[in-house]
Amino acid sequence: MIIDFVPVWLLFFLMVGVVLLSSEIGYRLGQKIWGKSQAERESPASAISGSILGLQAFMLAFTFGIVSDRYETKKSLVREESSAIRTAWHRADFLSEPDRTASKNLLREYVDRRVTLVASGDLDAITRSQGEILTKQRQLWEMAVVNGRADMNSDIGALYVESLNEISNLHAKRVGIGMQARIPTAIWAVLMSLLILGMISLGYYTAIADSRRSRVSPVLAVAFSLVIALIAALDHPGGSLMPVSQQPLVNVKSEMTGPN
Repeated sequence: MIIDFVPVWLLFFLMVGVVLLSSEIGYRLGQKIWGKSQAERESPASAISGSILGLQAFMLAFTFGIVSDRYETKKSLVREESSAIRTAWHRADFLSEPDRTASKNLLREYVDRRVTLVASGDLDAITRSQGEILTKQRQLWEMAVVNGRADMNSDIGALYVESLNEISNLHAKRVGIGMQARIPTAIWAVLMSLLILGMISLGYYTAIADSRRSRVSPVLAVAFSLVIALIAALDHPGGSLMPVSQQPLVNVKSEMTGPN
């Protein structure tokens, strides 16, 4: 989406400009119509303006709810992934050597890589690293398969395989929700359209009410723009603008230090 190429701080100032410009257009349009004919009444214009702004408020709340829920899901997935990795780490103790040491080293590298990448906030690096992460998952899986075939009736082996499956599934969920799930372009288009139309109608109503421009109009522009910018920051892929705490993974990493 085009919004991905616009920094959030720039989007904020652009939205302030759009809100003020839309209000000014509506005000001048109202002055022009009011100057030609004073048949336009305030009540219908006020009702229309209020309805559009009400729809705008609903869309803002709806869109913010989407990104807010997704942000909470990201935090939950970090906790779940750290728990799954910790479980796999402990269950690896039941593997025979040299697979026990090799699997623990891979898990340690896996966690270290994930923590380092997220901390860097480099979206391109995170994207490029997906192949490396999947390779480590595949190596862990191959060792689990070898040990599982050695003893097909091993409950411990089955539990270890289960923990690896959980790690793989949670990684896929984190990629899908953190980097691929986005607010649809149609919602952004409706959100922006309602904002512009709402400000035009508000400016128009101000003009036909024979009122001067309010000095607090910039405050309204800033308020709307702040919410839009916050939604964009929460929707940004990778969470580099609104990072999710990786402390659960950091805790697991610290537990993995020391001898195997």
